[in-house]
Amino acid sequence: MRRIAAVMSFVAIAGWAASVPAAKADTKTYPVFFQPWSAAISKTASETIAAAARAALADPSKSVIVTGAADTVGSPLANKYMSEARAQVVSDALAADGVAVSRIKVRASGATNAPGAVPGSYAQFSRRALIQVSD
Repeated sequence: MRRIAAVMSFVAIAGWAASVPAAKADTKTYPVFFQPWSAAISKTASETIAAAARAALADPSKSVIVTGAADTVGSPLANKYMSEARAQVVSDALAADGVAVSRIKVRASGATNAPGAVPGSYAQFSRRALIQVSD
């Protein structure tokens, strides 16, 4: 049973990765995941944000885009606010890690459906902020 769950998780991740807009070859992408109805940064999320900050600090010419998202549980307005909050807390953490605020663009996409997710369900891959470090 665990093997099936692991395979399904891999398939979901692969499907989610395929749904992310194509980035330039030199773009590095760092997904930060959240619990349902939360914008709190976990230890794992903190480590991901720190890695993105290091990449941004290594090349000051690169821009940093943070796009927040939510799953489809709840109203569209609530999900829009949740995606904005997630993007903002990740942006604030990047700034705390030394990335200049002027380099960070914050976006919110509201509710998104992870591939294979049932609309209206809690989908881990939809509850995220995506950090892109690119030219």
